[in-house]
Amino acid sequence: MPAISEQYFEPGRTQAYARWRERKLAHYPRRAEDLIVEVRDPRQLSEAEVGEIQRLCRTANMAVYAGPPVGPADKEIVRRLGARLGLACLHANPLADEDGISSLETTPEKSAAGFIPYSNRRLLWHTDGYYNAPDEHIRAFILHCVRPGATGGENRVLDPEIAYILLHDADPEYVRALSASDAMTIPAHAADGVELRPAQTGPVFSVHDGALHMRYTARTRSIEWRPDETTRAAVRFLNGILDSDSPYVFALRLAGGQGLVCNNVLHNRSAFADDPAPGQGRLVYRARYLDRIAVRAASCRQRADEKKPGSE
Repeated sequence: MPAISEQYFEPGRTQAYARWRERKLAHYPRRAEDLIVEVRDPRQLSEAEVGEIQRLCRTANMAVYAGPPVGPADKEIVRRLGARLGLACLHANPLADEDGISSLETTPEKSAAGFIPYSNRRLLWHTDGYYNAPDEHIRAFILHCVRPGATGGENRVLDPEIAYILLHDADPEYVRALSASDAMTIPAHAADGVELRPAQTGPVFSVHDGALHMRYTARTRSIEWRPDETTRAAVRFLNGILDSDSPYVFALRLAGGQGLVCNNVLHNRSAFADDPAPGQGRLVYRARYLDRIAVRAASCRQRADEKKPGSE
């Protein structure tokens, strides 16, 4: 499956888009089980295992690795797996652990402050880092399940390229509206009168280095959509897809030792109940990256150099 080219999304390039769409759908997985890659040891992927994960990420922008528990379930699994897939630009959000990888588990203090990933409540549909500045867009992430919840905690996932196709099939003006530079604004976040994050305005769909990127959240508060009917209709249509039984929306419930690697696909999470035994609650390690799986990307140092004053 060839990488997306910006030409597929240029106005008037309908034949190029149609060819890409046909190839994309012809190779697309039909079931969630088709995303699973059995691995011997996620810390030491073989060439064949890497190739299969990359193939699925080229085709569907995601893969699920599954293997037997190996050694201690620590973050070295995530770190080594990411490096093996060419992910070099780890991006730490303010709530991440000191090593930049987040331990997602029920944490009363963070939950009470409104940080839903650290609670057992449901997470609405979103892409990671939708509130980030343009130079900090999350291109990929890994979720590694150490322990699942006693019940619940299911993820549903949708490839952004499929979302684009479904919107385009319904009305090309939907994707045009969601590609506008002011389509979606995340208001500034402040606490105790101090601005912790400025407002971020930008498109839902954009193309970078030949790949489609999507920023989206199904939240209805702390979000402002461009005030025109086409944008509102496009958002309603997208939400309808996400809430439907579309064959392209896959349901996953990661077991211990399994993980999702993806190019920042749309995803949600159902509510869950923890095992009441001490130390047996749901625990998932999350690593976010500024680069993509199976796509040649600039090094972190090169990214930093490009941001220096006076650089072009």
